[in-house]
This record gives sequence, structure tokens and C-alpha cells, in this order.
Amino acid sequence: MSAPAFAPLRSTDPAAFGRVAVLMGGSSSEREVSLDSGRNVLEALQSRGVDAHAVDGIPALVDALVHGRFDRVFNILHGGDGENGVLQGLLQGFEVPCTGSGVLGSALTMDKIRTKQVWISAGLPTPKFVRLAPGADLRAAALELGLPVFVKPSSEGSSVGVARVLAEADIDAAIEVARGYGGEMLMEQMVVGDELTVGVLGEVALPSIRIVPKGEWYDYNAKYIAEDTQYLCPGLEGGDEAAIRALALDAFRAAGCSGWGRIDVMRDRASGRLLLLEVNTAPGMTSHSLVPKAARELGVSFEELCWRILEQTL
Repeated sequence: MSAPAFAPLRSTDPAAFGRVAVLMGGSSSEREVSLDSGRNVLEALQSRGVDAHAVDGIPALVDALVHGRFDRVFNILHGGDGENGVLQGLLQGFEVPCTGSGVLGSALTMDKIRTKQVWISAGLPTPKFVRLAPGADLRAAALELGLPVFVKPSSEGSSVGVARVLAEADIDAAIEVARGYGGEMLMEQMVVGDELTVGVLGEVALPSIRIVPKGEWYDYNAKYIAEDTQYLCPGLEGGDEAAIRALALDAFRAAGCSGWGRIDVMRDRASGRLLLLEVNTAPGMTSHSLVPKAARELGVSFEELCWRILEQTL
């Protein structure tokens, strides 16, 4: 698989960005991960001479924007209003450029159920699923869909609130997890096979990464804490690698996304079929994060990656 080609940098002058807010933290369940990502992005931009400043949460950003303190925003606010279109609409109203997807792509992909519905309408592959309204009979849905399944909030990320149901005995525990979330839940058939992810930067799909956790599955601990999770990049070879990158770009565009992001994919072990799981429009930028790992495979440093993301706002 030949390496994708990046366009030359649009600018090498940090002054072109003006004063930049690195938006992080906030109040979602992903606050701590966002703060970690934000600190890394802030350091990377400042190391290249960008006049970048940390801003914790949307209320603080609004106050700064009212007083005209920033020219653009690097959004690394994971989850909640940072990724569901609220921030994007706000900044559109202020006429302040922001990294990542706009209102439509952000709002749609924060909702895993609606994203899957769009992919299905576009003929793109995704595992079988059912929508669980608040108070739905989770046991009946699991038995009808067919075990094993995952149960997860439709609008959370970072493996927050995910329950695995391998057998009927696991259903009660999944019901307890579901009770902790007031909104819709997604129940999705579990795919047995390789867990992969593909970063997108502009019009380029980065090399895939195959994730091999030490434990049975890639949960919150494996993502952000454990040091024994393996990341194989590229995750596939030859035609398979070309196919997953093409599928990722198709999925990203179909969901109305732009700028940068990451698409999670499963490859069924029995059939080799690639199946789309979800899109992340503000991926992590921590020491364990996957987009930086894939960019490094192409010789793009973390500092250059942050610059390239930011320069999409010019």
C-alpha cells in the first residue's frame, strides 16, 4: 500500500493563525481525557510559535469571544457539547473558525444510531443493531438480536458506559449499566475479529491501526491507562489496507464530516468483511491516542499534526 500524499503546508508563519484558543476540559464524562489531550496540543502549538492559550469549557470560551480575545479555536473538547454540534453552531454564529467537523457532521456522528442509519442508506456496512428507547426491554431485545451483543449509550464516547453481553446471565448487569444513562441506548451485535481504526486528516486516510488489547476487549482501561495494549500500524496489508482506508473516507464523508477525525472498524474473522462502528470527530491526542500514532507512521510528528489540523481553519 503506497503512502498517502499530504499537500504542502498552507503556511509556515505562526502569526497567520492569530490568537488561538485550545478548548479542552468541559463538563462531559470525558473531561480528564480532554484535559490531557488539550495540554499536549497546547504544548505542540506553542513549540511552533503559535500564540495558543488553554480555555477550559464553553462558558469560558464564550466570555473570551464576547471580548474578542481569539481568532480561531482548536477544539479538543471530547464528548458532550464539544462534539454534538452545539460548539460548532456557537462558533459559526461568532464567525470564528474552528478545527474539525461543522454542525451537521458533529451532531450526526455524536449519535451512533443515526450515524448507522445514514451509513445503511448509503450502502455502507455496519453490524446489526437495535435502538433502545429509555425503559425498553433490554432482555427481549438482546435475545431477539442474538447474543453476543454490546450495549452502549448512543451519545457517549471513550468506551464510557459500555456493557458486554456474552450470555443471558450477563443481561442483568447490562440493564444496570443502561439505568445509569437517561437517553437512548444502542445494542449492537458483537463482531468477533480484528478491531481497527483509521484516522482522517483532510482528504487523506491515514494508515490503519489494529488494536490488540491484553484483556478480552478494548475498554476504557486499555485505551487510556494500560501499557500493554498493542497497536499494529498499518493494521492490514495490500488490498485489505487499501479497502479499509477507502471505506473510512466514504464513511467520513457520508456522515457529513470534515477536517479530521477517526473511524472505528471491525473485520469479521470468519468472513473478512469490514464493518463500520462509529466516528470520532475530536479524537484523543494523549500518549495512548491513535491518530498521532498513525501520523507518525507517515513521518508526521505530533507538532506537525497539530499544525496541519489547525491550518485547516485558515
